[in-house]
Amino acid sequence: MNQGKRYLSRSVTALMLAGACAAAPAQEYPAKSVTFFVPFAAGSATDTLARSLGQGITAETKQNVVIDNRAGANGIIAVQAFIRMPADGYSVLIATNTTHAANEHLYKKIPYDPVRDFTAVTALARGGQVMVVNPRVPVKTVKEFIALAKRQPGKLTFGSGSSSSRVASELFQQMAGLQLVHVPYKSNPMAVTDLVGGHIDMMITDVVTGLPQVQAGKLRALGVSSPKRLPNVPELPTIAEAGVKGYELTFWFAAYLPAKAPSAVAERLRELFVNATRGPSAQSFFKTTGIEPWTTTSAELAKFQASESAKWAKVIKAAGIEPE
Repeated sequence: MNQGKRYLSRSVTALMLAGACAAAPAQEYPAKSVTFFVPFAAGSATDTLARSLGQGITAETKQNVVIDNRAGANGIIAVQAFIRMPADGYSVLIATNTTHAANEHLYKKIPYDPVRDFTAVTALARGGQVMVVNPRVPVKTVKEFIALAKRQPGKLTFGSGSSSSRVASELFQQMAGLQLVHVPYKSNPMAVTDLVGGHIDMMITDVVTGLPQVQAGKLRALGVSSPKRLPNVPELPTIAEAGVKGYELTFWFAAYLPAKAPSAVAERLRELFVNATRGPSAQSFFKTTGIEPWTTTSAELAKFQASESAKWAKVIKAAGIEPE
């Protein structure tokens, strides 16, 4: 074999070995339990979705999925812990528009970069919220709530435990011309508990935490924040058709790995999530909540996130929220 052929042979062998090494992590992944970092409390929509998808991934891979709830500071506490983890695919952030589109506009400075510090994997789901009040508030419709609030400026309160919840309510009061008092919480389930207890008057929250209390007769639903009615509660009008023309605010969930995660591992994880959204646990979640499954490629998620950041900047400005 002449020198040129030997060189060509070594080059081909090196390329084959490199390809095998790149494929190996994906073929072996996951070889141990995976931890989902969830930026909101147990019982929240993000938590419930994470658990349903985790069950699907465990069923396929036979590896446990551990849920690590770290509520507080609009998801910032969880994200700070997450970005310090190894980028090996065994730490996954179940993120939302709160952590990856809204926070950078709600705060003058946040301790992470929503793009640079992450590897986008896939979108997971999207949906609308429900406007609920404590039954002692003497209203049954959005128009009646607006009329009551206008008669008592600065008296009625609303709670929030996420950016989606807060901005939805802030935008509502801005578009309806109201003066409400904001009461912040670490997560939506905590705010809903206080709403049921009569400590606050109103909330626009995810359907996972809001609707069960409505169905139990502990809260009264007035409308939904999505552009169309939710399939699981078709009797509830949209807030836009119930009295605030043009009102709309939806939310989304997505999965991320730390920055510089191996592309093969990220793609394998994306496949696992796509499969999990079709599994029985996730399908039950989607059917009962009205939230819809929605998956993407990594590139599609990155592009969508950029557009969402611009959109939330406009919504937050329109709602009159000054960065903290």
